[in-house]
Amino acid sequence: MGRAVQVAAIMAVIISAGLAVVFSSRFGRDPNLVPSPLIGQPAPDIELPLVGGTGTASLADFEGEIVVVNVFASWCPGCRTEHSALVSTAEAFADAGVKFVQIAYQDRPEDTIEFLEELGISPATTYLDDVDSRASIALGVFGVPETYFIDSDGIVRGKIQGETNALLLGQTIDRLKQGEEIGSEVVGDVQTAPSD
Repeated sequence: MGRAVQVAAIMAVIISAGLAVVFSSRFGRDPNLVPSPLIGQPAPDIELPLVGGTGTASLADFEGEIVVVNVFASWCPGCRTEHSALVSTAEAFADAGVKFVQIAYQDRPEDTIEFLEELGISPATTYLDDVDSRASIALGVFGVPETYFIDSDGIVRGKIQGETNALLLGQTIDRLKQGEEIGSEVVGDVQTAPSD
């Protein structure tokens, strides 16, 4: 009988440990914050109008270069906070085969222009307007800000969900240049629509 109690106790510990692993991996996480299914896939090739100007551009225009795509909105507090880091990093890597593209998400063109004029426009960045949210749907954008990293072969290698900074942007670009795997990283919350 003593042996049966020991076996039962050991089994209870094993089952408890297994349940703890399952529950810790399932609870306490936002189910919306999932890795991007685009990682390892070709970047979507959608042509979008330039913000505040005439003409269009697409991600295919930057073939052969690393592309950092940031999805932002004028109504997004995190986008406002991270904008200076995007501008400075774009300029720091402008001569290193890295191009920055910022895509306005669910925003009125006049609000996007006002946002950029207030916070800064980088000559090293292409600013696009996501008409009808086509690019956001193709990228699988959940909210803003989100930043995607595309290698020189046009393959999406990484995603940062939430507000980023110059250090993280620079480190991620360096890792991509060295051929390291990037994957998805959640660094903060995203906003799906303007708050009331």
